[in-house]
Amino acid sequence: MSNELPTVALTRLLEGARYEVMPTATIADTVREHVPTTVPVTVTAAPGKGLSATLDLATTLADAGYRVVPHLAARMVSGRAELAEVVARLKEHDITGVFVPAGDADPPAGPYHGAVDLLRDLDEIGHPFTHVGITGYPESHPTIDDDVTVQAMWDKRRYATHIVSNMTFDAEHLATWCERVRRRGVTLPLLVGVPGPVERTKLLGMATKIGVGESLRFLRKQRSVFARIAAPGFSTDRFVSRVAALAANEALGIEGLHVFTFNQVEVIEAWRRRMLDDAVASRSRPR
Repeated sequence: MSNELPTVALTRLLEGARYEVMPTATIADTVREHVPTTVPVTVTAAPGKGLSATLDLATTLADAGYRVVPHLAARMVSGRAELAEVVARLKEHDITGVFVPAGDADPPAGPYHGAVDLLRDLDEIGHPFTHVGITGYPESHPTIDDDVTVQAMWDKRRYATHIVSNMTFDAEHLATWCERVRRRGVTLPLLVGVPGPVERTKLLGMATKIGVGESLRFLRKQRSVFARIAAPGFSTDRFVSRVAALAANEALGIEGLHVFTFNQVEVIEAWRRRMLDDAVASRSRPR
């Protein structure tokens, strides 16, 4: 395959974008109302809510016709027996993909201290999913050195089908990180985590809906997100266009967008449709 034009890459990324949502009481109805079933939906896992909230929402959306990717946070799973039960439940609802981060549970619920431990057990019980995502950290992990996260990606690569980056804001930094990952011999396709164009007040509103403990954790983790989304000069439109320019270079292996919606899916879907219409229109203009 030859390198694409940036506008072609942008269209491809927007058409294949997937949305990350958090399991709150009303999100299933909101997704069904505003998100077409052609858009894959990933469901986060939070220690304060338990894995059951993730699985309940994932199976509900799967039954409604969505391609759903639940987060199986390793540190929230008590062991192989629970893992086998989770796998069986997801297969009953024709869910074929999962995302496996380590998660934030401290202490862990069982023997899985990191994602690779759970991934090994998934492999040993028959590798039941056709799509398995692992984490990447172009913006650096708050508590883990970059060299360690890149090494962990290498360790997990044989169990996975793609990498999902955490939220990133800097296209130049993203390009450098992608090149570094590829030099290390990690060839898995990459989904780039991008912030949806959500207002700061809506981010704060999201925090109030997810429980006191989870809200505090959310606000701590997203403090820099608030600052950077609200910073003068940052534009999701411009940033996604820059990601598309990188994606046009096939050597970087950028396959798609993972959009952090903060549950503002109506806003995000309107944005995606507008961006997609603009990209298609720009390709049809005479040059």
